[in-house]
Amino acid sequence: MITINFDGLCYPKNPGGVAAYGYMVSRDGKPIWRGFGSVGEGKGMTNNVAEYEALMAAAQWLVDEEIDDKILIKGDSELVIKQMKGQYRISSATSKKYVPEIKRLLQGKDVSFEWVPREENEEADGLSRMGYESYIRRKRVNRNPH
Repeated sequence: MITINFDGLCYPKNPGGVAAYGYMVSRDGKPIWRGFGSVGEGKGMTNNVAEYEALMAAAQWLVDEEIDDKILIKGDSELVIKQMKGQYRISSATSKKYVPEIKRLLQGKDVSFEWVPREENEEADGLSRMGYESYIRRKRVNRNPH
C-alpha cells in the first residue's frame, strides 16, 4: 500500500505570505519519495492554496510513476480532506480550482483520504518548511546575482 502525507503553509502571514508545501510517499511503511516546493508569495497565497498544491503535486507524482497500488492520502487540513471526500461543499474559488483537477489526476485509482492531527504529520510539515526555505534562498540569490 502507498501512503502519502502532505502539508502546506503560508508564512510569515496567512494570507499573503509565501505558500509552500511538502509531501512524503511511503510504500508499506518505507519512505520512497519526498517532494517539496513553493507556489508563490503575496496576493492570493494562503494555507489552503499551499495544502492543495501539496496534494496536487503528490497526485501528479502518482500519475507520473504509474502507481496502481491501493493509496491512502493523509493530511492535517480538515478542509482539504473533507472536500476531497465529498463531505464539505466546494464553494471557494480555491477549492473550485483544485478539487476537480486533483480528482481528475486520481481518477481510476483506489484512493482513500484520512485526516490526521498535526503531530502525526510532522515529516510533511518539515518538507513544507523546506519548500519555504528553498523559495527564500532562491529569492536572495536572484536579488544578489554576485
